[in-house]
Amino acid sequence: MKNKVKTPSGKGAPTPGRTPGRAMQPFEQYISREAVAEGLKKGDFIKGALRINARNFEDAYVPAPDGMSDLCIPGLHARNRALNGDIVVLKVLPRSEWRVLQQEYDLFKSLKTAATAEGASPVTQLTEGMKQLALHTPEPAGARAAADTTAGPQSPLTEGSGDAASSSGTAESTKESGSSKSSEKGPEEKNDRKKKDAVGKEKSAGAKTPTRGAAAKGAGARTPARTPDRQAGRLKPGEQTTPKGRQPPKPGSAKKTPKPAEKPGIDPTTVPEQFLQKTAKVVYIYEKKHSRACTGHLKKLDDKDKEKVLFSPMDHRLPRLKVPLEDCPPRFKERPDDHAKFLFIARITDWKEDSGFAEARLAKSLGEAGQIEPETEGLLVENGVDFSEFSEVVLQCLPQDLPWSIPAEEFENRRDLRLDCIFTIDPATARDLDDAVSCNKLDDGTYEVGVHIADVSYFIQENTALDLTAACRATSVYLVQKVIPMLPRLLCEQLCSLNPAEERLAFSVIWKLTETGDVLDEWFGRTIIRSCVKLSYDHAQSIIDHPDQPPTQDQLPPISDGHSIQEVADRVLNLYKISQNLRKKRFDGGALRLDQPKLAFSLDSESGLPNGCSVYQIKDSNRLIEEFMLLANMAVAHKIHQAFPERAVLRRHPPPQPKMVEDLVKTCGTMGINLDVSSSGALHQSIARYIGDDMETQATFYILTAMASKPMQLAKYFCSGCVPEEGLYRHYALNVPLYTHFTSPIRRYADVLVHRLLGACLGCAPAVEKSAEELQGMTDHCNDRKDASKRVQEASADMFFASFVKECGPLEEDGMVMGVLDQAVDVLVWRLGVVKRAYCNAIPLKSYDFEKVNGRPQLTLTWAEDPEHPEPATQVLTYFSRVQVTLSAGDQPLKYNALLKRP
Repeated sequence: MKNKVKTPSGKGAPTPGRTPGRAMQPFEQYISREAVAEGLKKGDFIKGALRINARNFEDAYVPAPDGMSDLCIPGLHARNRALNGDIVVLKVLPRSEWRVLQQEYDLFKSLKTAATAEGASPVTQLTEGMKQLALHTPEPAGARAAADTTAGPQSPLTEGSGDAASSSGTAESTKESGSSKSSEKGPEEKNDRKKKDAVGKEKSAGAKTPTRGAAAKGAGARTPARTPDRQAGRLKPGEQTTPKGRQPPKPGSAKKTPKPAEKPGIDPTTVPEQFLQKTAKVVYIYEKKHSRACTGHLKKLDDKDKEKVLFSPMDHRLPRLKVPLEDCPPRFKERPDDHAKFLFIARITDWKEDSGFAEARLAKSLGEAGQIEPETEGLLVENGVDFSEFSEVVLQCLPQDLPWSIPAEEFENRRDLRLDCIFTIDPATARDLDDAVSCNKLDDGTYEVGVHIADVSYFIQENTALDLTAACRATSVYLVQKVIPMLPRLLCEQLCSLNPAEERLAFSVIWKLTETGDVLDEWFGRTIIRSCVKLSYDHAQSIIDHPDQPPTQDQLPPISDGHSIQEVADRVLNLYKISQNLRKKRFDGGALRLDQPKLAFSLDSESGLPNGCSVYQIKDSNRLIEEFMLLANMAVAHKIHQAFPERAVLRRHPPPQPKMVEDLVKTCGTMGINLDVSSSGALHQSIARYIGDDMETQATFYILTAMASKPMQLAKYFCSGCVPEEGLYRHYALNVPLYTHFTSPIRRYADVLVHRLLGACLGCAPAVEKSAEELQGMTDHCNDRKDASKRVQEASADMFFASFVKECGPLEEDGMVMGVLDQAVDVLVWRLGVVKRAYCNAIPLKSYDFEKVNGRPQLTLTWAEDPEHPEPATQVLTYFSRVQVTLSAGDQPLKYNALLKRP
């Protein structure tokens, strides 16, 4: 009988992401809240966010307090019913149950043995052995998420609604380059390897996943040549499994390799600690961050319980659910196949200690799987996004007398800038215009530059229904096809939007600047403005590209209030000149920028489906606005922190994770790339050396950027009184001591809080009465909602790209390898800016062989003969190898595959 290997689906494969329903070992009871508090205080327990491997549901991780290797939560019982994203309390398991970093340990032992045989001294052998080991050291399991996104290599700092100095979010940005303002919205598997030596003897093979305990498997440094399995849904023993939740790729034409024998593992208590990864178990769920909502399919339950139905979530990190039959469509028991293609939403209500199934209630039928709108609604519900219409109670908080006009008393209390030449620069389809700029050249050769932000806090009175709803939503959510707004459209598209020729309330920061960007003076205050024109990024870019040829009247939108085209053009050029100097000063001062590609779609006006896509281009006009928004955010951060040192709402960006940075340097070193990671600026300069104009050089730069992004931590909002040391306030990517978000209050609630603080310190708004702890709770919620928005935005782009491939594919594309696994490669398709995993067992190979050469992973493919190619062909793939791939629709709805093409 052939051994069955875990695969996502297929004959004989166990269902992924599921706990057994019968005869299972009960979960442990959670400890009490009091015991948690005492254990955390004593250091007996560890608290952190649970991250479940999307490709291997049995593995989960929590960041270690020291920022080094993640703590591994091995298996479903150790996870103890916690879901992805939950804040959990952990107890570290005994050392005998820790995982051995097998590849590192075996290589170290072999180097040590070789050195001893050659008569080297113990000190010399250890030193030389560790030098060699550094070139081979893999990252610990769980340190990195597997890259398989269709929206391009995403930075961990990507924060959805334009929060990064790059389009992907590495430093902070203030504009949404592919947001609702525009329709242009824009790893490795860890399994044990086996090896045969020259005489066919089984040797241990290198494993990215550390082994655990005495029952763990051995490991070495090379995977043998393999032949792809002919049977669908099966892989050879010792190979990686296909990602969970995906249809396994169709196999190649060679015969299946028999399963090799396994050797017993190593007792972790005999292994030096540097070659171990700590394991832990969940003893308490501190905070249920996961929404407990999921999208999935109904299936008949083969169980004695006739009043329950099986719910199978699409996210295989979730357990199988039992839902009451009464919640299901009529006659489901008799005709379950009638509903097989339909998506439903279920909400988990309980998960008992003695059951492998969680209990749930069916919430809604979404429609047929594979359709954009049902899938989108499921995505929103799973991530806890409130997309309902605003209630009547909320709408009653808005101005009722329309058309609305600015009350007379506001003219007495605000600086009147209506006659100034002020304008907006946004994506062409933008409707929520929350920032405008101005620039007047003064007689002494300096410039008065203003950033004017919609005064949203004027309309949102604290603790009203409107305020509570906005605080709950916390952010607008930008999908490819639509926006889920934080505020009612009357505010975000009309009364607060800085539309041209309309008088609007604003909060302004005005500086006196030299041409080189030195700040001589600054002013903060509430203003009344009237934008004279709505420029798109393309309009501004045309002015920048042709400084001696002002645009004609038919090339720009109408300009109001008697301002001329020349006036506007001169101001754009002056702003551009100053922004270039500001930008140079930032990067000379140690800022970091990690640009990554982002997809932009064009949609069919009738069907709403994508009929084109491209990589969103960041232009000088984008950077112009970015620099002044960053300048405003930094200025406001200092102002509110000076006034409220214990209650300032700020934004910090911790340094990258040390162990992952160390691994990055080693990995790049094997490719002859020397990265200086001593500071954010040094890292930026190291990567900037590889910038080029041709497509291949750009692809190389993107891959380096993606690799450098993985160790980065997310930037977070916080209240200054709840972070003990001011040194922790720093923003690593921007390399500044204080930073906040002030410039997008229409779509970010954190900015509304900052506006209130700024108004209070200027004496033009009520005092802020919330405590530091209350503000910290609000910033925590803003962080959670921002992360959820990011996930939704990326998943929306994934769905639309898969739909584009289905409608317009197959697509033949050039690519470059950015990740090498033992049976697959991750390929950057540089024209489209997407990354996709291409599997060896999906193409006609005779064999494939994975090994590490001087620490550099390498996959050697031997292509089979065919009528057009009578001889086998060998292809060696490693980082930066050029390949060709075919992108085609997958078997599952809104999924697509990448197949390597024969060279």
